[in-house]
This record gives sequence, C-alpha cells and structure tokens, in this order.
Amino acid sequence: MESFVRRHPVWAAIIAAVLAVFLWLVFAPWSDGMEDLFGRKRIFLNAVFSGITLGALYFLVASGFTLIFGLMRNVNLAHGSLYLLGGYLGFEVAEATGWWLFSFLVVFIAIAALGIVLQWVVFRRMEGQDLRQTLVTIGLSVVLADLMLWIWGGGSYTILTPEWLSGPMELPIVTGFRSNGQAVFLKYPTVRIVILIAAIVLGLAMWLALNRTRIGMLIRAGVDDREMLAASGVRIQLVFAGVFAFGAGLAGVAGIVGGTFQSLFPGEDTRFLLASLVVVIVGGMGSIPGAALGAAIIGLAEQIGLVYAPTYSVVFTFLIMALVLAFRPQGLLGGGR
Repeated sequence: MESFVRRHPVWAAIIAAVLAVFLWLVFAPWSDGMEDLFGRKRIFLNAVFSGITLGALYFLVASGFTLIFGLMRNVNLAHGSLYLLGGYLGFEVAEATGWWLFSFLVVFIAIAALGIVLQWVVFRRMEGQDLRQTLVTIGLSVVLADLMLWIWGGGSYTILTPEWLSGPMELPIVTGFRSNGQAVFLKYPTVRIVILIAAIVLGLAMWLALNRTRIGMLIRAGVDDREMLAASGVRIQLVFAGVFAFGAGLAGVAGIVGGTFQSLFPGEDTRFLLASLVVVIVGGMGSIPGAALGAAIIGLAEQIGLVYAPTYSVVFTFLIMALVLAFRPQGLLGGGR
C-alpha cells in the first residue's frame, strides 16, 4: 500500500477522495436535496451493506483462489465447483445435525481433503503447464457439476440461519429522523454482520500467516525459487499441498456462507469462479489485502448497481476490471511479478 502511494500519488489522492465522499454519504445526515437525488438514505445504506457483505463472501472464495492461483501458479478452474460442493455438504450436515457451526468444520475438512487429492493427482504432475491445468480443471468442473446435479437435482437449497443469529441488529448509523426529532438507526441481519466480521478476522490472520510466520516465508520462497528451496531440504510438495488444501477448504466454507444468506443451485459454481477471477484481477494476484479490496469493490458495484442502475449492474463489474487492466495490469495491490 505504501509503495502504491509513493508511485501513484495522484491515484492515491483520487481513491482517498472517493473514500471520504463515500464515508460522508454513509454517516452524514442527508438533506431533502440528497434524498431527491439518491432516494431514501435507508435504501442506499442497505445497498452499501449488502455490497460489503457480498464482498465478504467473494473474499472467502477469492482468498482461497488467490492462494492457489496467485501464489502457487496453479490454474484451478474447478474452484467454483468446490464452493458449490461445500455448500451442498454444509446443507446436508446442518440438516442432519442441526448444528450450523459444526457444518463449517466438517465441510472444511472434507473439501480440504479433496484439495489434497487434486494437488497430488493433478497439479503435481502438471507443474508449470498452464494450458493443461486449465483444460483438466475445466473437465473436472464439468464432471463435478454433473455429479452434483445428479445427487441434489436442479432445485434451490437454503441453509437455515441458527436461532442465535436470526433477526436484525441495530447499527450506530442514522438513516433518518422521526417527526419528534428522534434518530432512526439502521437495522441489518445479524448473520451477515457476523459473517463480515469473521471474514475480516480471517483475512487479517491469513495476511499475518503469510508475512509474519515461517510457513508463510516458505510458501513465498517456494513460489519464487522452488528448486533452491527443495535443495535446502524443505519438502516443498507437502507445503504446497497444505496451501492447496487450505484454499480449497476456504471455498467449501464459503459455500456454507453463500447458502446461508443466499441460496445454492446449479450454476452458482460458474458465477463464483468468475467472481473470484475478477476479484483477483482487480485486487492483484497473490495479495490477500488485494483480494479483500477487490471483493469489496466488486460487491459494492454489484449491489449499488442493482439499486440505482439495474439494467447495467453487470456491466459495472467488467468495466472496473477493464479499467484496472488498462491502467494497472498487476492489480490495485498486486506486485510486479
């Protein structure tokens, strides 16, 4: 981030100005003129928080993708299938046991184990062969999609929110005032706020693990010079298998999150694969802060676009990606590698 500010002070100033205006729109009271221009503030705030929480879901999927694709240079186009499979398994576990949190543990272990199999059987034999990895994982995604369609059918599944997370939470953000002058505060679903907080904590933990621990040092060293690290006695294949398993497990966990405040049905695997690709391109390959920033930008663009320009909401996502590719091809927070 500091290097970006030093190298691009104009862009940094523009981003800071946009962020300041955005925060003012969220926290400042709106005048009648503002409401005539943007509609009621409550509608705007709901769109903003829906975009941020959708961005948290995109981050959970894309952070695993950026570990596998951005750091390890493994082109895993079956990543969206891992998301949908994790969601379906989470639905079954939650329905069978009634424990929502328990489903996260079971799904993470199951999808991580599948990730290890993929790394050991597929990617270990195709290191550096991007085209072969792409074709094989596209084939795997088609097979997994057909298997999931055969098992769960074409219906829509929703994972029920646990009782202790149901209902709205009152946030310290004023949406308006009553006739007696009393402030009205924004209410938003508790489960989405909890998921947002969990995504932030997970992102910080991943960044610290990659940049402040020995295993993170080994991962980054293995990406830069795999042969030299292997020659020093490190079993690099085990390190990479562990990273792949963690990234796959995150995709499975994200499937439970997506099934909780959205729904699961055929085609969601492709949607979230594309979303992960866009987030990684916008944020920067291999960058956890970049994945968080890209996910927030794409989530906000989608949800605010749905409210204020529903006809063109899909265009905004790809317009943002095109602008980033045109002016900063390595991504907003990506390195120069």
